Amino acid sequence: MPRRLFLTCLLIAGLAAAPLTPARADAMTDEVRALDEGWVRLTYQSADADRKTRLLAQLSRSAQALVAQYPGQAEPLLWHGILLAEQANRASIFRKLGLATRSRDAIARAYRIDPRVGGGKAAIMLGVLYYKVPGSPIGFGDPARARVFLREALAIDPDGLDANYFYGDYLLSRGDKAGARSYLRKALEAPRDAARPLWDAGRRREVQAALRKAA
Repeated sequence: MPRRLFLTCLLIAGLAAAPLTPARADAMTDEVRALDEGWVRLTYQSADADRKTRLLAQLSRSAQALVAQYPGQAEPLLWHGILLAEQANRASIFRKLGLATRSRDAIARAYRIDPRVGGGKAAIMLGVLYYKVPGSPIGFGDPARARVFLREALAIDPDGLDANYFYGDYLLSRGDKAGARSYLRKALEAPRDAARPLWDAGRRREVQAALRKAA
């Protein structure tokens, strides 16, 4: 590589990894919170399908813009990946795997920057993708890798609603109903999140539904 190009690459990498000023960090936090709130409304508030599709497209564009605005920052990448996963969940059979792969790649980048980003949310999301996406030769699914990431999320947030719910759901997907019940019940014991009541109530309904399957 020519020396000038090499130095340019180093400069770009340095800029990408540069810490944010307090004002920019606060602005990024506010914009990430807006993505979170939009995703919660999309997921847990009743709305017609067309409105949900429009909201998801709007949120996805905002997440992409946030990644470009704050290069090298883990949280925008994480939310970009979460919204790609939501798109994959709602997409046609022909688009699901491509969107899921893009989601995995974005979240993996966030994880490499900060494995604890979102209180372990990147590890959770990688685990979920690895156990929900089909394995080879169709997709990249890998239950063993899923378990590693989900266990890591539990180590970060051992009493968390999400960490316990998704590990319980993973065990349920593997046929371990007794193990699943243990983690799902622990999920319901998690402290309620007064700052995100709509999400908290919606997630607990999902835990209860998983418990019924694990009975």
